[in-house]
Amino acid sequence: MTTFCFAQKNEVYESQVWVADQGDGTYKNPIIHADYSDPDVTRAGNDYYMTASSFNAAPGLPILHSKDMVNWELINYALPLQVPVEHFNIPQHGNGVWAPSIRYHNNEFYIYWGDPDFGIYMVKTKDPAGAWEDPVLVMKAKGAIDPCPLWDEDEKAYLSVAWAGSRAGVKSILTMFKLSPDGTKVLDLGRHVFDGHEDHPTVEGTKMYKRNDYYYIFAPAGGVATGWQLILRSKNIYGPYEEKVVLEQGKTSVNGPHQGAWVETPQGEDWFYHFQDVDAYGRIVHLQPMDWRKDWPVMGKDNDGNGIGEPVMMHKKPKVGKTYTVETPKETDEFNGNGLGVQWQWNANPNILWHAKLPGKDYLRLFSMATPKEAKNLWEVPNLLLQKFPAPNFTVDTKITLIPEDAKQPRKAGLIVMGRDYATVTITQKEEVFYLQQTQAINADRGAEEITNEEIKLKDNQVFIKVEVVAPDAMCQFTYSENGKKFKKIGKPFKARVGKWIGAKVGLFSISTPEAKRGGYADVDYFRITK
Repeated sequence: MTTFCFAQKNEVYESQVWVADQGDGTYKNPIIHADYSDPDVTRAGNDYYMTASSFNAAPGLPILHSKDMVNWELINYALPLQVPVEHFNIPQHGNGVWAPSIRYHNNEFYIYWGDPDFGIYMVKTKDPAGAWEDPVLVMKAKGAIDPCPLWDEDEKAYLSVAWAGSRAGVKSILTMFKLSPDGTKVLDLGRHVFDGHEDHPTVEGTKMYKRNDYYYIFAPAGGVATGWQLILRSKNIYGPYEEKVVLEQGKTSVNGPHQGAWVETPQGEDWFYHFQDVDAYGRIVHLQPMDWRKDWPVMGKDNDGNGIGEPVMMHKKPKVGKTYTVETPKETDEFNGNGLGVQWQWNANPNILWHAKLPGKDYLRLFSMATPKEAKNLWEVPNLLLQKFPAPNFTVDTKITLIPEDAKQPRKAGLIVMGRDYATVTITQKEEVFYLQQTQAINADRGAEEITNEEIKLKDNQVFIKVEVVAPDAMCQFTYSENGKKFKKIGKPFKARVGKWIGAKVGLFSISTPEAKRGGYADVDYFRITK
């Protein structure tokens, strides 16, 4: 088991750029305007815990906590290192943790997820904010994804699974497996329980529940950006299953409203979490009111009377017995704690030598790590320190000092907007003179070369950098200053682009050439996200 050292863990953080709680007993959607893809939520007493897909980023499996279902704090990660560790020591874009399920069972928290190349994994703990046990490979399989466990009243357990056509050769079918009561291994070869090829292509994302003697499989269908929420029910876990579409875009602006979690409060209210794909901003999290009619869930509001709900953008908050402080996942990091802020993830499994965050030091030191020899650009570099886009419109502000030491090969450090295309503002040294470069790589995921749009000479080795991100197209404009007061534009506007299955990210890097020997680092004073 591995634990983390996160800075400012217990401080309440309120975003300057996106707050769902309206302060008057209502909330607006999305409740989290960040890429917490494929969200799932479980309740333990009066506490709610969310996890989400994390793909290749490390640490993985974010753990968020809420008391009122609207205000969420990012508190931990359940997966310190992606497994198999050696495989994920290099960037594996789009691979890794797909669509997890989190469940509270017998006073323990379980998370199951599918890695499309290796199989179904599980981790568990008694304390979601603490250490999670090492991952267990529950089922070795190629293409098995989107698992969800269900422990029945007779102590038998089951695992529903979907399939990735890219690995399995078949998709749009759901399979039920017997699961050992301790949740650690699949016990049989499985039985298919639903085929969505005719009416519900790309059915996936299974979430299982039992209510009033019905077994339910909540399953999104129709694709990430264009789909709908399908509900299957049967009084036999193996079916046959009746089907009903319960949530669709309709005439709303919320495309593809599906894949998430049914949560019942202690007060007896029902709610449904789902995502919306908004391109460079990722898959953001919405909360819909939910009810039951004739043992079918009803979600959102049926605006056109066709019996299918549509997402609401504003609603009364869930009744939880009291009012809680407004809180959002952390974004800004002043680097004045004992560790990195919990919002940060690396582009691959981290190495402790990539950075130093020492007690009493109010800066982050990023060492100049040699890029892999095979890396054509930063897409293939593991030591990128990144976080999610937090809102439609926001500004990132940072101060970076480059210390090349006795480097003969160039050291580079800077601010990056990362995706399949990326752009940077980079400080570097050439012949003992410091320069600032605005660079970009279009189709970086296809090996495109990074080019320099503009280069200016600096007076010394430190620089203030900003990037302003503007909706609806996530257009980015970089600016810089040598005194922190007067900022000038540099380079060209850049349109942020998605990564592989994820939204764009923003963050920091510090590198040297593959031929470089040791030495060199960059000190980052702060990383602030504001309006």
